[in-house]
Amino acid sequence: MPELKDFKKTWKTNLASSNFRLRFLFTFLLLGIVIRMLTWYLVYNEHREGVVLDDPILKIITAVNLNIPIFALIYVSLIVGLITLAFTPEWLLIAIQTYSLTVIFRIILMYVTPLDVPHGSIDLEDPLVFVLGTGGLKLTRDLFFSGHTSTLFILSLTSRSKKLKYIFLISTILVGIFVMLQKVHYSVDVFVAPFVAYSSFKIILLLNRNNKNIQIV
Repeated sequence: MPELKDFKKTWKTNLASSNFRLRFLFTFLLLGIVIRMLTWYLVYNEHREGVVLDDPILKIITAVNLNIPIFALIYVSLIVGLITLAFTPEWLLIAIQTYSLTVIFRIILMYVTPLDVPHGSIDLEDPLVFVLGTGGLKLTRDLFFSGHTSTLFILSLTSRSKKLKYIFLISTILVGIFVMLQKVHYSVDVFVAPFVAYSSFKIILLLNRNNKNIQIV
């Protein structure tokens, strides 16, 4: 990992560019709007009637409570991912833009495919769910597709360290398996998540194709 002096120098150089400052403001404004949209939609979505899918994979599973390993993997990965991405400001913006677009796709797909909780599900107990500001409402129907799985896969796609890419990929796979073992997601929710995240990533790269500071590794 680069030293702190390199971190300061990189940000000083990037912030000296009016183009970067504009994209930085746009990116975080977009993130704020998208998070607010997601919060509103999740509250609305909890009051919709949904379909219970006949999932052949979940049929053979007896639900087990894996809240601790699920959220340990998620939040440790997020902390490590964001800290390391902060050393490459351009890629931090790419990651946030990709996440924002993925959330937009997720809202659309949840709206057109209303699902109900799988039979025998054990609720996820996200320690930071209050950040969304849902008024204490327990969220159980935000199903298609898995937001946790897609977020971890975005970290794998945008990380600049090949070693971390593999670590985040393993975390993605484990969390995907764990949420199915806990029956909080259908298998299709988990399988589709990486494909939507990857599509969002490619779209964002296309939109940033003229940025010479974005190099794929």
